[in-house]
Amino acid sequence: MTTVTPELLTVPEVMARLKLERSTVYDLIRSRRLLSITVGRSRHIPADALSDFIAREIEEGA
Repeated sequence: MTTVTPELLTVPEVMARLKLERSTVYDLIRSRRLLSITVGRSRHIPADALSDFIAREIEEGA
């Protein structure tokens, strides 16, 4: 069985994709609306978590 390593995005990558400020991305992480992990001293967001966040936001806005 092969293990698939999830794609991890940096905060600047998430900022660019969502067109948000750094502080807003960290607020989403702090409020647990956006899942993240710490690798060393850096925060990383699994690409699936970003997709889930976007889907939830679309659903809530509908």
